[in-house]
Amino acid sequence: MRRRGGHGGGQEANDGAAPPSESERLLFGGSLRYDVGWSQHEQAFIELTAWSMVTRLPRLLGSGFRLALQADRRAVHALVGSEFGRGAAQALSLLAINRVLAGLVAGTTIQSRLRGVMPALIVVTAAMTISALLRAVSTYATGRLEPKVERVATEAYLERASRVELAAIEDDEFHRLLDSARFGASSARRMMDSINRIVNAMISFVTAAGVLTVLHPVLLPLLVAMTVPSAWRALVTARRRYQSFHTWTQHSRAGALLSQMLTNVGAAPEVRVHGVGPFLLHHFRALSEAAEAEQARLARIEARTGLIAASGIGVATVATYLTLGGLLLGGAMALSVAGTAVIAIRTGSGSLNSLVLEINGLHQEALFVGDLERLCAEADRRAIPTGGKSLPQQPASIRFDRVTFRYPGSDGPPALDDVSLTIPTGRIIALVGGNGSGKTTLAKLLAGLYTPQRGRILWDDVDATEADRQQLSDRIAMVAQDFTRWSFTARANFAIGRPEIPISDARLRAAVRQAGAQELVAELPRGLDTLLARGFRGGHQLSGGQWQRIGIGRASYRQSQILIVDEPTAALDARAEIKAFDEIRALADGGRTVLLITHRLASVRHADLVHVLDRGRIVESGAPDELLAAGGLYAELYELQASQFAVGPPRQSLL
Repeated sequence: MRRRGGHGGGQEANDGAAPPSESERLLFGGSLRYDVGWSQHEQAFIELTAWSMVTRLPRLLGSGFRLALQADRRAVHALVGSEFGRGAAQALSLLAINRVLAGLVAGTTIQSRLRGVMPALIVVTAAMTISALLRAVSTYATGRLEPKVERVATEAYLERASRVELAAIEDDEFHRLLDSARFGASSARRMMDSINRIVNAMISFVTAAGVLTVLHPVLLPLLVAMTVPSAWRALVTARRRYQSFHTWTQHSRAGALLSQMLTNVGAAPEVRVHGVGPFLLHHFRALSEAAEAEQARLARIEARTGLIAASGIGVATVATYLTLGGLLLGGAMALSVAGTAVIAIRTGSGSLNSLVLEINGLHQEALFVGDLERLCAEADRRAIPTGGKSLPQQPASIRFDRVTFRYPGSDGPPALDDVSLTIPTGRIIALVGGNGSGKTTLAKLLAGLYTPQRGRILWDDVDATEADRQQLSDRIAMVAQDFTRWSFTARANFAIGRPEIPISDARLRAAVRQAGAQELVAELPRGLDTLLARGFRGGHQLSGGQWQRIGIGRASYRQSQILIVDEPTAALDARAEIKAFDEIRALADGGRTVLLITHRLASVRHADLVHVLDRGRIVESGAPDELLAAGGLYAELYELQASQFAVGPPRQSLL
């Protein structure tokens, strides 16, 4: 099978497959099937009828050839030319064979017969040699096309996925399309081989049919009569195998899940204390037996189908030979023509069988290539815009003017509701508030990851929604709570903060120093060249606090005007936390603007200005000491945190 999986987790499929077993009903509520983007095409093979194969073939071939021409036009020309050349060589060979057979039965002596057929034998030999050479050309062209097509398709996928708005990546429907389209590249590669086989089978079948028509008009119906039963068997068997695969694989998938549970480290204590092992083994055996029964059922069906097709082929064969015999006895056909007809009929029959199977495979692969094409179109529509107004080189402030933002697909209250605030540049600005108050959302809007539904974000007097997004991104560095831990060397993990420029050792040293990561780097086995990825030879695993320093260093390496840090010390101990905030203070003293998002209000004393959010609204703004003296929400939250360290019973925190 070329694609594995199912859809509708825990639901019974209404597709003619066997019903789920009792074990599946009990454990999973029904068939255990995947519910991801690519699983929408699970029934593609089964739904393809003989008529739809004929009507869809031009579109399928067109889709494949467009990709191929984009990847390597010369290889496509070589492939098509060699296949048509092979067809012509095959036709010439069949006609020459007819001449050979006619010459062998027409002469008086063996010597005269051989001399008479020698030119035709030379033609047959030349045609076979040419066909072999053209097959080599076709094989080379296909082998050259396949990796290029896969690369072109993969680059199209990755390039589009990397430049869409963040809102698109977070949209469920777009993400399902991403999930399905990621198979488009490998499907495009397999399409090249399928197209080659289809073109070869079509040309071979048409050649055989054309030769038969030239030899005698009645031979073409004989070809159809001989090939229809075998083509029917190929189509029905392929469809049933595919359907059966999705039936028994769901049993196997469920059994594999149970085996994983039996050996899972986390589940091991309960498996032993509660005696779960025999229970899981019982259902594993039941699911395995269900999979075995399905394969036995398929074998019975295939045997019956084979007998029916064999009977049809037998009847057609008898009818064919009786017809040929009648034509020979009646003098309407020469013996040589009859012999050539038998060869052509067998060639055409094999070609048609191959054609049926390859079209089915091509149809399925083309669905995923179609998803890739849809993704490219949708991604182009939702891409980050290019161009726009220039931002001021040194803005005095960034101002949120009555900004409202609701996440796509959300039917709850907005994440930010009519927010107005000012971020003076060159200062440390803190955003505080409870979970869900809108702090991180505000930071993402500032970074240009989202655009507000209402209101404006002004860099002096330039609206960020009208500004050049590349310029905006260049001004921002971000250390998010869930920043990426790249499976690269430590050097690359720092330098990827500014990937578009050559790596600078001086800039690296400054970033390591500003992140307080000198000791960390010194302790790495290979220093900055240490691979930070568990599971690879030479890989090294960092702690959460060490990774947090790498993240801060990456943002420092970027050397942007504005640094957004979201809980920058969450994984650091008390001493390291104090040191980290001193380093953040130094960054601001150097002229950078630091937007600090933290739950640790004791650390906010470093801030020049604090904005307090509650349920998506700004409720307080001011210097830390002013807010404490005012006795509002900031003071309440501060006192609640401070009370956790006081002597006496602890108080519940609102954070």
